[in-house]
Amino acid sequence: MTGLCDPAHPDAPDGLPDGPRDAGGPGIADGGAASTGARAAGPGWRAAVDVCGVVLAAGEGIRLRPLTERVPKALCPVGNVPLLDRALARLAGLGLTGPDRVAVNACYLGDQVVAHVGARAHLSVEPGDPLGTAGGLGNLRDWIAGRGVLVGNADAYLADPDAPPGPDVAELLDGWDGRSVRLLGRPADDPAAPGTFSGHVFVGFSLLPWRLVRDLPASFGDLVRAVWRPAEAAGALEVVPYPGVFYDTGTPADYLAANLHAAGDGSLVDPAATVTGRVHHAVIGPGATVRGEVTRAVVWPGATVRADERLSDAIRAGGDVTVPAGRIARPGTT
Repeated sequence: MTGLCDPAHPDAPDGLPDGPRDAGGPGIADGGAASTGARAAGPGWRAAVDVCGVVLAAGEGIRLRPLTERVPKALCPVGNVPLLDRALARLAGLGLTGPDRVAVNACYLGDQVVAHVGARAHLSVEPGDPLGTAGGLGNLRDWIAGRGVLVGNADAYLADPDAPPGPDVAELLDGWDGRSVRLLGRPADDPAAPGTFSGHVFVGFSLLPWRLVRDLPASFGDLVRAVWRPAEAAGALEVVPYPGVFYDTGTPADYLAANLHAAGDGSLVDPAATVTGRVHHAVIGPGATVRGEVTRAVVWPGATVRADERLSDAIRAGGDVTVPAGRIARPGTT
């Protein structure tokens, strides 16, 4: 674990609320420990405070258009599994399930997200435009209600060959005192590049104390400026390294790369697909029809590749939408 920058910061800077402290104990700016004993636990982790999970699924996915003109980014499939389901499965792997312990926010094409989640999680539907990562949590303050919160981006694809979803990020929660901010990260190619934290790039999950969530307004804002950077300045931000593969899936290249990683060394063809053509290292969704040739590509559920077509390094949706992926990113890049 890296990045608890300086253990002695007696004063919280502007933008990092002071908040209550345990009697006789140090606050977040000191990096002090909470009361002894675990208040919450799950597979591979124990924490000093109760924890809930929030999956951020309200975004528009502008860079994935035209794919996201018909489906919200959170429901775009990777390896024939919607990204949102992957995030919920990771929380379930940590022991966080059900509407009392897991929430999902929705906005853009929110009716699809609401119908897809159903009773699996508490739903927070944002009216108008998305509130951003900080505003989305501010809108959930009454539900979070004093707990620490594990926040996951629905569009984050993570895969660790040595651990299943959930236990692969358990170190983010294990031993948490309920005071510091923790980010899941991977070493950056350039440790000094803008957007890095202690030489790491953020890879989709963060852990936030209630004292920094309770004052977030339900208006547009992002966690980087509202919480993470102030905590970093106060010496109260830790980076927990993630050993596996990460893609943010926000661009066609990263989205395709995540799908190809999910397919492994071969192809992933849903049993409900009809394939009479040739498929090379591709993902073919349920109800899709492939009569032509598909190479390093994703064919969405119900989509069609005609006999006279060669689809390569692209995503096909329906019968007429083809999104070129361009450069395929390396694992861990964004």
